[in-house]
Parts: sequence; structure tokens; C-alpha cells
Amino acid sequence: MMAAKKPHKVNQKARVLLVDDHPVVRQGLAQLINQESDLEICAEAENAPKAFEAIARTNPHVAVVDITLGDCDGIELIKNIKATHPELPLLVLSMHDESLYCERALRAGAKGYIMKQEATTNVLTAIRRVLKGELFLSDKMKQKMIHQLVSGKPKSSESPVERLSDRELEVFRLIGRGSGTRQAAEKLHLSVKTIETHRSHIMEKLGLRSPTELAQCAFQWVHSQSRP
Repeated sequence: MMAAKKPHKVNQKARVLLVDDHPVVRQGLAQLINQESDLEICAEAENAPKAFEAIARTNPHVAVVDITLGDCDGIELIKNIKATHPELPLLVLSMHDESLYCERALRAGAKGYIMKQEATTNVLTAIRRVLKGELFLSDKMKQKMIHQLVSGKPKSSESPVERLSDRELEVFRLIGRGSGTRQAAEKLHLSVKTIETHRSHIMEKLGLRSPTELAQCAFQWVHSQSRP
């Protein structure tokens, strides 16, 4: 396990690790961050294995992680990073709707969530906030979580997909991207029987009656998530 990070000195730039599977996104973020007097990119990674290699090699002060990393799942990556590097603060920067993924990311161990549509100044603010050990959430998510805290129960979900567990959501996403049961099992390093169980639970939670309906629903959801 990595030793606890010491706070970086005032005149030392904070090292930022970027984990995103889109080279153009990484290039744009790197250019933005490297222009700042207090921040610098120490490494970039496109998937989970390369992210862990970069952490070991560069010892970053903060990691900025996307939710979708090709066949890798960002939520699982966050869980694994927190298990092995608990002192490394993590910020999620993603195109995916915060209403579906923000709370999942926080439960996994992230310190903040910001959508890629946000202004670049907000991205920099989020990085600095997380570096200080603070949480960063949008005003919308703050209101939602305060409502849940005050009312003592979750706000009614706008989408049935929100009822899925983290692993079920991961399986649902793979189905929507065309993976069969065996392919999903190989990608997630799970047994075929486990994937079949997840598929059954997903169908039950979403009120779907057949594998065909599941495939169609998953495809439509994945397509909707890819829109700007």
C-alpha cells in the first residue's frame, strides 16, 4: 500500500493524473492544466492497468478519472484505487449524467464529480477543491443530497436505471454496447452464471420481459448517454 502523501509545498506544482480513454480529451485537459501556475500533468492513462502503473511511477497528488474507460468501468477503478491508495484524492470528470453516477462515485471513494460540459474554470476549481480535501459537487447535486438527508429517503428516481447496482449498471452498459453474456463475463472477469444473474436482476428492476427487450433498452440507453 502506498504511504500517505505529504501535502505539496506552496511553491511546488500539484501533480495531476488524467485517466480518460479519449486522447483528444486528455490533450485538451493537459493543455488547460499545464497553463496553471500551481498544477501540472504528471501522467496520462487510458485504462485501469495504465492508471495503476502511472500512480506507482509518478505518485500524483490527485487523479481525474472518467466513468467510461473503454471496456473498463470508472466506478470499479475508483474502488480499486481507494483500496490500494487510500490517500489519493479522486475527481470524476465525465460526460455521464451526474444524477445517475455522482452518488455512485462518491460511495466508491471519489471526492468530487463534474460533468465535461462545465466551463473549464469550474474544472480547475474542482481539482483545487479536491486537492484541499474538500468535496466538489454541482449546486444541483448538493440540493438533491440535502433533500435526501432532510427527508430521510431518496428522491424519486427520474430513470429506472438508477435502481441498478453499480455492477448491474456496468453489465447493462456492456449489453448496450453489444456484448453477449460470455463476452461480458470475460471483460468483467466474472463467471457466465454471475452475468446471467445480473441480467435477470436488471430485467426485473427495469420491468423487461425478454432478453430482446433488455438488449433494445440497453442499446437505447447507451446511445442516449453518448449524446452531447
